[in-house]
Amino acid sequence: MGENEPKAIAALRGIGVSPGIVIGRAHTLNYQDVKETLYKLDNGLFVSREIKRFKRALKDSKRELLDIKKDIGDRRGIGPLLIDVYIMILEDKTFVESTIKNIGEHRVNAEWALKMTISTHREIFDKIEDGYLRERIRDLEYVGQRVLSNLSGKRHEKISDIEGEVVIVARDLSPADTVQMATRKILGFVTDMGGKTSHTAIVAKSIGIPAVVGLEKVTAEVSTGDVIIVDGTAGVVIVNPDPEVIKRYEDKKRHYLVMEDDMLKDAHLPAVTADGHSVGVGANIEFVEEIPSAVFHGANGVGLYRTEFIYINRKELPTEEEHFLNYRKVIEGEGIKWATIRTFDLGGDKFVSDAGLAEEMNPAMGLRAIRYCLQEVELFKVQLRAILRASAYGNTGILLPMISGVKEIMDARNIIDEVKGELISEGIPIDEDIKVGAMIEVPSAVIMAEQLAEKVAFFSIGTNDLIQYALAIDRVNERVTYLYEPLHPAILRMLRQVVDAGHNAGIKVAMCGEMAGDPLCTPILLGLKLDGLSMTPLAIPRVKKIIRNSTVRESAELLEAAMTFSTAHEIERHVRDYMIRRFPECCPVNWQGR
Repeated sequence: MGENEPKAIAALRGIGVSPGIVIGRAHTLNYQDVKETLYKLDNGLFVSREIKRFKRALKDSKRELLDIKKDIGDRRGIGPLLIDVYIMILEDKTFVESTIKNIGEHRVNAEWALKMTISTHREIFDKIEDGYLRERIRDLEYVGQRVLSNLSGKRHEKISDIEGEVVIVARDLSPADTVQMATRKILGFVTDMGGKTSHTAIVAKSIGIPAVVGLEKVTAEVSTGDVIIVDGTAGVVIVNPDPEVIKRYEDKKRHYLVMEDDMLKDAHLPAVTADGHSVGVGANIEFVEEIPSAVFHGANGVGLYRTEFIYINRKELPTEEEHFLNYRKVIEGEGIKWATIRTFDLGGDKFVSDAGLAEEMNPAMGLRAIRYCLQEVELFKVQLRAILRASAYGNTGILLPMISGVKEIMDARNIIDEVKGELISEGIPIDEDIKVGAMIEVPSAVIMAEQLAEKVAFFSIGTNDLIQYALAIDRVNERVTYLYEPLHPAILRMLRQVVDAGHNAGIKVAMCGEMAGDPLCTPILLGLKLDGLSMTPLAIPRVKKIIRNSTVRESAELLEAAMTFSTAHEIERHVRDYMIRRFPECCPVNWQGR
């Protein structure tokens, strides 16, 4: 190619993790992982010096993180909290002492000793089935890379040093990098690595910049200064587009912005169909700091508060008071009318703070969630006491995860009643009529739905796990993600069975998986007559608009038509065509090309 010849156009498809469209100049970050070289230490003097090197690198890393936190100021959201998490890792007794022990016992340099520590933790996390929790090893790896950089004396380019409005292109980004984008003129970012459940993706959503991750080779295709289009809604990146493509995406961007403004304008209107069916629309959150965004986008409650993060990356297990303060903040959040708190969906293998709790379990389908709670009753009681205490401050529900049969419900209810009695006898105010629900995410729970409905006050369907268990696919395995099909006829039949069982028993049925926030699925879920939907806040305005402009009768007809097809592809095509015809203003621009 000649020096003045235009570069070839490249179109890449990845994972859209934060919606929107941007067109701008690329700025590549040459973040290269620092490679650990092994060398042996001859004597105790060298060991002592190496330990000092490691401690100095920890101190330098902490100072850098504090500088980042100072730079982003008093911004609300997940960013500052994640910086605190990184600092906690740097100060974690196990993390630090394991590395120092490796230096002394194995007589190796600090870089190699740190690699050994991270490898040990990675082996634990690799066994975790839950994709979100498995991604948390990335937090440890980000911290490790920062320490390694300080050990090597290398300094990476900082986001805070970048000038001008650019699109960041990198092999990977840490949340610490991403959160700095909120205070800079960063249009968006794209990376080779990453997934939907990474903290980098969560931060991108919270600060509202378009992002596409998991592109595999974007750093090989893009150079600083190249024109790049990022479609975070469709998960598409176009490098060096021609004028016609740029014009087409400028039109799409204008359409998207007008559509989003229109959605937000009505986001706080009730989610009631034209024929009077009311749907409770809530937000899925992990952090108290996400509540303002949830309310802004139209949530009137928290449909799923995942409590696992309270346990992750800690030196010690959280106290009852720490639990209570978190839950009370959620329940009393401004604009929040109700909150459903899920008891921790963890197993002993997932407690970084105390990995020795369960050394011989099978984490894939073993002792986790409600099963673990029923074995570690005292641990379970700490959380239940906190939830019940917090229930005195607002409308609260307890959601029990991974229920597979009636006995688990009965055993859990007995423990809850026991804790209630203890708190009442202590004179501590609680909501004595607090609602207890079951999360339906295991096929056996679907089969036993009629019996389970007699034992709980509500169902919440967790489609993420239900789909992967029912279709026998790992949703984070790139080789089989094409089989992850929410509109699979088997899944629709399972959903109908659960809803019918719940309604026949007089209890409400909600959904809190990703399917709940997919506009393509909204009319199908209305046809099933679900009582509630909980989703990522950004999805709420569009879903609520579809609900308000639908009728249950029309949606039920669409559902019945869909149920006549025998493949997910046929159902999706039928529903997509319906949506493009019926709700063109609510359809992501990429549906036309699906």
